[in-house]
Amino acid sequence: MEDNKNYEENIDENITDGECEDCSEGSCSSCSGCGNYKPDFDGPNVGKRVKVHYKGTFDDGTQFDSSYDRGLPLEFECGAGRMIHGFDKAVATMNAGETVNIHLTPDEAYGERNPEAIINVKISELPGADNLNVGDHVALTNSFGQSFPVIVIEKDDDNIVFDANHEMAGKELNFQIELVEIL
Repeated sequence: MEDNKNYEENIDENITDGECEDCSEGSCSSCSGCGNYKPDFDGPNVGKRVKVHYKGTFDDGTQFDSSYDRGLPLEFECGAGRMIHGFDKAVATMNAGETVNIHLTPDEAYGERNPEAIINVKISELPGADNLNVGDHVALTNSFGQSFPVIVIEKDDDNIVFDANHEMAGKELNFQIELVEIL
């Protein structure tokens, strides 16, 4: 695996489906709430705080998450760029008390797996890397000082390889969403 010195630049690019205008944070891939994010969808709930219950499953029916299991609905501002695109878009047009079932392709969820998100580093250049093992979840820092999660996927005596793709990248997801309340 080659060193990927361009990854730091790639992770800093705007990769959301909406637009972020003049964001001083440098990246909207996980919007910091600068207030400049503009969704590419409309609906009566855009800009409003909402509470939803949801259950997420893979196509084989395996459940990966559920607010019902935690007993606490998820609260967020619809259209603010803090939720996965397809989930946010579905909530934008729902009525309080309504339940919908949606199927999201990777481009509507966590995106496709990005081969440029595989980062190869010499162990000697990363303090503490010698103590890491394959499967460890850690955080690296981009050029803006923002942390981003990675998982160790390979390691030998000289190099360590991280995967910065979201664990759900490349996967189709299903959600049952219940709009509990519009605040």
